[in-house]
Amino acid sequence: MSFVNVAPQLVSTAAADAARIGSAINTANTAAAATTQVLAAAQDEVSTAIAALFGSHGQHYQAISAQVAAYQQRFVLALSQAGSTYAVAEAASATPLQQIEQALLGVINTPTEALVGRKLIGDGAHGAPGTGQAGGAGGILWGNGGNGGSGAPGQAGGAGGAAGLIGNGGAGGTGGAVSLARAGTAGGAGRGPVGGIGGAGGVGGAGGAAGAVTTITHASFNDPHGVAVNPGGNVYVTNFGSGTVSVINPATNTVTGSPITIGNGPSGVAVSPVTGLVFVTNFDSNTVSVIDPTTNTVTGSPITVGTAPTGVAVNPVTGEVYVTNFAGDTVSVIS
Repeated sequence: MSFVNVAPQLVSTAAADAARIGSAINTANTAAAATTQVLAAAQDEVSTAIAALFGSHGQHYQAISAQVAAYQQRFVLALSQAGSTYAVAEAASATPLQQIEQALLGVINTPTEALVGRKLIGDGAHGAPGTGQAGGAGGILWGNGGNGGSGAPGQAGGAGGAAGLIGNGGAGGTGGAVSLARAGTAGGAGRGPVGGIGGAGGVGGAGGAAGAVTTITHASFNDPHGVAVNPGGNVYVTNFGSGTVSVINPATNTVTGSPITIGNGPSGVAVSPVTGLVFVTNFDSNTVSVIDPTTNTVTGSPITVGTAPTGVAVNPVTGEVYVTNFAGDTVSVIS
């Protein structure tokens, strides 16, 4: 028994190529006037006989040319019909095979799904992107775990599904990331960890896509450096170039109110988890400004620290504020 493999797309392409060749030949024949008669070079018998001979050749050529053109058209038609027939036959045979495959898997997996809620053979479903949904478990006997869905901004990615006895565990979904960037530039996005081993012989797959990134633009942004979120949800952004702090409403991701004027070259920013006060380091003023989140205004006088303060952090237990002084090679502690 012999087997023939046919690619319907290639057959259709060959038919189109043959049609183009025939069109080019017909164009050339049309461009040259049909020659069916040659005038004698002189009035003698030899010249007349030669002219008649060449005229006869011209007539034969025109007849053969017409036959070849008709044959070429029939060949192209047959080739095109063959490609279409193969494509229809291929599609018709594929659907029943897929139905048979699904039916067989249904018979095999239905008992175990009813007993333990897990198929016996087959891969687990992937979690939907942007939902943090966990990946489905692979089949108990054979199957790869589904990848966890990536998280929405600020949301953890879904866990990868467990593998079967034979198979790979699904990858953990990437956690969603929120990013701020100045106008005209792209914000960065974090990447989540890959999935761990999901079963015997199973290893984590590739990590999923990162969460969506929203870029916020506003006229008050001027060389934004630091960013922090207070317990109430407001986001504080330091503008190094204008000596101000912009406040973002996280519900709408828009800047609210006017920028808060503080010291020169504001860089780092941190929020006390106890009091909610916002601490901002002023790089060019060698001070730290304190913002009251209830009024979004500066409270008290700037606190003098070391030279060129940059980073700042608040101890959540004691409330003490730690400031790194870039040019002074020191750390200031505000009690």
